[in-house]
Amino acid sequence: MAEIPRTTLKVDRSGKTLRELTLDKMREAIWAGHFRPGDRLVERSLCEQLGVSRSIVREVLRHLEAEGLVESVAHHGPAVARLSAEQAAQIYEIRALLEGQAARRCAETADNAAIDALAGLNARIQEAFAAGDHLAVMNRTAAFYERLFLEAGMTVAWDVVQSLNARITHLRALTIGSSGRRGDAAAEMGRLIDALRQHDAQAAQQASQEHVQRVAQIAARQLAALA
Repeated sequence: MAEIPRTTLKVDRSGKTLRELTLDKMREAIWAGHFRPGDRLVERSLCEQLGVSRSIVREVLRHLEAEGLVESVAHHGPAVARLSAEQAAQIYEIRALLEGQAARRCAETADNAAIDALAGLNARIQEAFAAGDHLAVMNRTAAFYERLFLEAGMTVAWDVVQSLNARITHLRALTIGSSGRRGDAAAEMGRLIDALRQHDAQAAQQASQEHVQRVAQIAARQLAALA
């Protein structure tokens, strides 16, 4: 996993509620590796780093635990969750099934304007890759899949994916910095967009599933190295 520069955790108090801003900041800090798997999350220290109250920190930690990013360790308190290889494999299996079906249905039912919109979202992902902005890659990739599921009419399936989204994004953080991933990802996503443009349902499903299978292999190697 590529080293990502550490930045301040101080919360910007404009816009969203303070709790939402703190939650966003903590998610990003975990995804970016500021807090690594197994790191203890001490309330007092977090209050100082984030510039928020202990009650907000506690709420955020409970939310992150529900998302699977934080775990409660006996006699030590909350810590960044360690994602096992088996858990990761299950997440990728779910992704392959649901994203593959979404790609198939989108190819069957989406009009050209919708597919152009998806192509535009993919172009923004590749721009972020080119700029080396891994956080933008993760956020834009999530936006792409949200639109894919929406155009496929699979809103319930998207709810399932969203329940795993924090852990999916955590896994993306492991894979996007791997050697050659930028070029491979562009080619894989390009095949998916091409299949959608041709309204080739089988090719779209295959391209989507092959993409997920490829990142699953990379994540398995990265998790083994971390272990």
